Amino acid sequence: MMEFKATIGGKPAHVGSDFAVLNPATGEEVGRAPNMGGAEVDAAVAIAKAAFASWSMLSDEALQAACAAVTAKIEEHAGELAEIITLEQGKPLNGLGSRWEVGGAVAWAGYTAGLSLPVKVLQDNEQGRVELARKPLGVVGSITPWNFPVMIAVWHILPALRTGNTVVVKPSPHTPLSTLRLVEIMNEVLPPGVVNVVTGDDRAFNLGAAMSAHPDIRKIVFTGSCATGQKVMQSAAETMKRLTLELGGNDAGIVLPDADPAKIAEGLFWGAFINNGQTCAAMKRLYVHEDIHDAVCDALVAYARNIPVGNGMEEASILGPVQNRMQFDKVERLVADARGRGKVLLGGEPGEGLFFPPTIIAGLRNGDALVDEEQFGPALPIIRYSDIEEAIRLANDSPNGLGGSVWSSDIATAKKVAGRLACGSVWINKHGAIQPNAPFGGVKASGFGVEFAEEGLAEYTDIQVVFS
Repeated sequence: MMEFKATIGGKPAHVGSDFAVLNPATGEEVGRAPNMGGAEVDAAVAIAKAAFASWSMLSDEALQAACAAVTAKIEEHAGELAEIITLEQGKPLNGLGSRWEVGGAVAWAGYTAGLSLPVKVLQDNEQGRVELARKPLGVVGSITPWNFPVMIAVWHILPALRTGNTVVVKPSPHTPLSTLRLVEIMNEVLPPGVVNVVTGDDRAFNLGAAMSAHPDIRKIVFTGSCATGQKVMQSAAETMKRLTLELGGNDAGIVLPDADPAKIAEGLFWGAFINNGQTCAAMKRLYVHEDIHDAVCDALVAYARNIPVGNGMEEASILGPVQNRMQFDKVERLVADARGRGKVLLGGEPGEGLFFPPTIIAGLRNGDALVDEEQFGPALPIIRYSDIEEAIRLANDSPNGLGGSVWSSDIATAKKVAGRLACGSVWINKHGAIQPNAPFGGVKASGFGVEFAEEGLAEYTDIQVVFS
């Protein structure tokens, strides 16, 4: 069992109690995290605010160098972080698992370190010079989910640092250990107080609610459910915080009649089942044209049958368990309802503990719970359609709008369909392939603001226009 300390002001923060973190594959305790409250939140914010005075005055080159040093430190500890992720989150070390996650975190950190927001000259003539500068906000509060605990923390923290802000990060109580270690590692090369972490089980005291209402936090960046995002937005209103909210998705994929079932089966599977379906931008529902519906189902099931599911610490495992009981129960409920409405092609019954096999169910339609609700787990509903206009209407018939995909042998036709989908990102013949040089965010109920690239970096700044 591992014991972890929170880091506030560059030092271990000691509190009177802690809470257990369990391995979802075995149910065993893998570590303990500090169970903090309002006093620790206030202390972390105060120290971050004090550190902002000097950190925000560093040159652009110094901030870039500091972020590059953080990137190198994360890479140095990649193996250690990957093992902690697997133990507390459940995803395998291999495949698109924890080693892949840490590799993605390093890539994002390195790319973000190289970005900059130089002063823009809006006017320079006989009437005067007008410049637009980007200024750091102050203390940024980061609230991260349990599905990608290290990579999403990096998505939140690095752009904040790169723009001269300081950070207080609060990870999910399901997966706090890897974030505690990540912040400890970052503090090996950062000045005290620039990045701080608070953890708690959220039972007696809700740390996230305290952060989103805190008067000295200037911005909240939150990744999680729509319901919690709405609460964050409401509690942030009184202090007029800046917000970046990457919320839930119910991404639709549309397979056009000219697609090749054998060629797209692998992409369809990983678009839906990456991280066991526990991904905001995973494909949550699939619309397939009636001409190739059965062939697509057969090819997808044939591919899925060969994916090893097991304890993530075993090198042969490619998918692991559902991360926590609450999410498992939701998947079980939705699949049980779908079994009575459609045809189970694969899986359909829960396994032992928190293991749920990859499940594919055809014969469903909009209005069925597994289609309408975000399952956030290893279950994919397949809906047959006959007309592309029908498919577009059904795909857009959701309050969410994070991502979508179109699968076709004709890229030009696929792009025309993609342009009509009401979502922030659309992929052709793949799904969920985000990258650090492309802005990412949702429309409708799926989010507020964007992450990544220069557009995401700018969200950590205020604009100041200088007239001379």
